[in-house]
Amino acid sequence: MDTHPVISGLPSARGLYQPGLEHDACGIGFVSQVQGKASHDIIVKGIQVLVNLAHRGACGCDPETGDGAGVLIQIPHRFFARECGRLGFTLPPPGEYGVGMTFLPVEPHVRRECEGVIERVVREEGLGVLGWRDTPIDSAAIGRVARGSQPYIQQIFVARGRGMTEEQLERRLYVARKRIEAALPDCYLPSFSARTIVYKGLLLAPQIAKFYPELSDPEVVSALCLVHQRFSTNTFPTWHLAHPYRYIAHNGEINTLRGNVNWMHARQSVLESPLFGEDLKKLFPVIQPGGSDSAAFDNALELLVMAGRSLPHAMAMLIPEAWAKNPHMNPQKRAFYEYHASLMEPWDGPAAVAFTDGRSIGAVLDRNGLRPARYLVTNDDLVIMASEAGVLPVKPEDVKRKGRLQPGKMLLVDTVEGRIVSDREIKRSLYGRNPYQLWLKENQISLDQLAEPQREHAADHGTLVRRQRAFGYTSEDLRMILGPMAQKGEDPVGSMGADTPLACLSDQPQPLFHYFKQLFAQVTNPPIDPIREEMVMSLTSYIGTERNILAETPQHCHTLKLPHPILTNRDLEKLRRVSQGDFLATTLPMFLPVAEGAAGLERALNGLCRRASLAIQSGYTLLILSDRGIDEEYAAIPSLLALAAVHNHLV
Repeated sequence: MDTHPVISGLPSARGLYQPGLEHDACGIGFVSQVQGKASHDIIVKGIQVLVNLAHRGACGCDPETGDGAGVLIQIPHRFFARECGRLGFTLPPPGEYGVGMTFLPVEPHVRRECEGVIERVVREEGLGVLGWRDTPIDSAAIGRVARGSQPYIQQIFVARGRGMTEEQLERRLYVARKRIEAALPDCYLPSFSARTIVYKGLLLAPQIAKFYPELSDPEVVSALCLVHQRFSTNTFPTWHLAHPYRYIAHNGEINTLRGNVNWMHARQSVLESPLFGEDLKKLFPVIQPGGSDSAAFDNALELLVMAGRSLPHAMAMLIPEAWAKNPHMNPQKRAFYEYHASLMEPWDGPAAVAFTDGRSIGAVLDRNGLRPARYLVTNDDLVIMASEAGVLPVKPEDVKRKGRLQPGKMLLVDTVEGRIVSDREIKRSLYGRNPYQLWLKENQISLDQLAEPQREHAADHGTLVRRQRAFGYTSEDLRMILGPMAQKGEDPVGSMGADTPLACLSDQPQPLFHYFKQLFAQVTNPPIDPIREEMVMSLTSYIGTERNILAETPQHCHTLKLPHPILTNRDLEKLRRVSQGDFLATTLPMFLPVAEGAAGLERALNGLCRRASLAIQSGYTLLILSDRGIDEEYAAIPSLLALAAVHNHLV
């Protein structure tokens, strides 16, 4: 099913081509005044940073159409009050209204229908519609291809409900936007906030000030300006996938994206928040279909922040430091990261992310430090951060300090308090929130703590070759892959020029695993493994009940900690007999009758899923799928297929 918005400009699927599989060396940056003094000069400087990062973007066969560029600024109240007054309606004071930037269909009849739905949803959420404004644009400033998919760009002004605080207004706008997204797949709202507004599109960096001429108006002022120049390597370039998003601008890629998105979807059934109550269901799906890796990350961050976590806290959850093997890390900080690792997995990959909620603005680097981020602070308290140095001309005598962002570290400018908050202070405030060390000590279980099994499954050397053949191993696998891994701890080395035949074209039986390939752009990722890079990599996994990630309780870290995914027969017997706390294990065989063929496989999968459901209803919390005991009459369901079927069935 095609879940991409109609206005996206994506090419249609054809043959083996799927637009959702398109695979960013982007340019990111921001300019901010530490004391929060809004000025037009901040926007001028931000756009200049964007223009100076133009080489980090890309263009197509039409050299005037880029992969996307944009800016995020604070809402310029005086400017909008002037413009809305000319249109016949008056704006309330700042913080008492929100502005939605909308990308709507060009066809007038369809657009009016969309406007009607947007207004209805806004009113149903207890907000008032003040009026609409056509965003002035200059289509002559952009390329032919960009014009071909250009949406109709309007701004909607929304008044808060009676007695609403600014925080409550932000949440209500969030709920309204999610409902609009669900109801109108052919519409897109780059921003819908009482604090920030996003100007973006399928543009080249030098085009943005020309395409959006109001960015050159002296009354358009802001204390911060977040900018992004896109180089599309993970998704097809479209208007709605240009950065910035509502909270972030991202350079890099999320390599674990499919797993992150699937787990966020799986957790929806247990999410609860006193700040949203029954309205929480209106936010589903949390991850909007048809987005890029950056858009999905922004969706997850937005939920965590709107549900009550601070912006730095949410960023530390999603992009944690390398904590597991760092002997010099403060034990309390390590406990903070380990506790949150029990809640959710990191959004992992080479990434430099700039983020803002309209009050604070900052940046964080992934724990490997595989994307560049340089910053500079001037004597007049201007902070400039970008993908590289030299994005703005600053005299040496005007520089207070400068440096580069360290792996896993965070730079934060708090424009409300008027200061730069150090990474050490940020992390100290985070790990001091709760007694994470005590919670882990009292609730986390390791394999060593489990009772020793009275007996374990003995290795059956006599049937080894038969089992290797049954599970699809070849002599090449043993010689080229498993042998070197066992003898020297070396992973097989691949390259962009790998000419391995596709499993779907083979005339030989292939293991199901061979049909799947990595989903990220290999060319931008250096070879990394957990042996040579143990400081920044961890194979530790946590088994336990999925809990509400919008809350923090001691029970959230009641998990079983596994140091790596490889279990010995003794480890497996420990798990098979576990009965500690709410851990209770049962084993489900995954066989199919060979004589029944494909029909037998379908029946066997359905039966496995039914048994999994019954086991959960009976109180079991740990399901072990076993393919031991295959013979001439019963073959094993491929483990990847069985695991995926049970997981999706339980979700």
